[in-house]
Amino acid sequence: MREPVRRAWPPRLPEQPIFYPVLDEDYAIRIARDRNVRHDGAGFVTRFEVDTGFLSRYPVRRAGGETILELWLPAEELDESNALVVGRIEVVHAFR
Repeated sequence: MREPVRRAWPPRLPEQPIFYPVLDEDYAIRIARDRNVRHDGAGFVTRFEVDTGFLSRYPVRRAGGETILELWLPAEELDESNALVVGRIEVVHAFR
């Protein structure tokens, strides 16, 4: 089954005040496969590009080891981020 192609991220749920894209594909795979499948029944790793000028407002945060890097965007800024997505949001790995 092919995953839908997206051009924007959906709004965050009330319990999700931060949108945190991860910067390392191996880390993203571990989250999708090991956490999201267990919790949600499926996990997806995506790839997308966003204007770097916008992203430079957010410091890279280390959430563990050297490659466990994330950006933390407040949920209320997601619409602005979506407007700056370049091209499509591509699903590169899907786990069920």
